[in-house]
Amino acid sequence: MLRFFIGIGVPYIGVIGLLPWVASVDKYVFGVPFIYAWIFAWFVLTSGCLLLCWRLFDRHHDDAHPQNN
Repeated sequence: MLRFFIGIGVPYIGVIGLLPWVASVDKYVFGVPFIYAWIFAWFVLTSGCLLLCWRLFDRHHDDAHPQNN
């Protein structure tokens, strides 16, 4: 369950859940509107969440179940 929360829940909350707050911010990040910077940052953060899931939960899964060729 924690695996799904980190891999799917955190990015979902970050992108969809916080979107009303992000849309209300009128700041710029390096000349780019904050909402675009936020969405672009979540591309990288989502990949980080998936990497974290893989390292914590699925990294040694292949070692436990070797394939017989």
